[in-house]
Amino acid sequence: MKQWFTEHVSAAIILLGIRIYLGYTWLTSGFGKVTGDFDAGGYLQGAIGKSQGEEAIVQGWWAAFLETFALPNSGLFSFLVMWGEVLVGIALFIGLLTKTGAFFGMLMNMAFLLSGTISTNPEMLILGALILAAGANAGRIGLDRYAAEFLKNKGYPLYKKTALN
Repeated sequence: MKQWFTEHVSAAIILLGIRIYLGYTWLTSGFGKVTGDFDAGGYLQGAIGKSQGEEAIVQGWWAAFLETFALPNSGLFSFLVMWGEVLVGIALFIGLLTKTGAFFGMLMNMAFLLSGTISTNPEMLILGALILAAGANAGRIGLDRYAAEFLKNKGYPLYKKTALN
């Protein structure tokens, strides 16, 4: 099963569908933030508020991080979130730096989950993990294939043998 998932063309086709779905989801979310008046400050304050009371859903340590570091730097976090979503979306959609895009998408999903936002984050986290687990096969139908071939021809040792050969 693992060999099929990491090397077979039919698995690459399924992964392409997952990549396009995730890429589109991240890209449209990020584009809406970039073109709108996005400010993470309100979201961060809301997450901190979810750590209070009997039915707190945000852990104290995460709320402390948000309150002492993220909120005072909300401008930086706004920039990182909106452009991070756009770049993750592009990477997954076109299949270039696929595993890197999936990793950073999962990192954002975890941050959103820790902040008390369920939404589609668990689903996106699982789909991102599938992309990471598939290795090079996740970008087989995408620009990763050509990037790997280019780097292999240049003699970079990590790209001498891949599932794309």
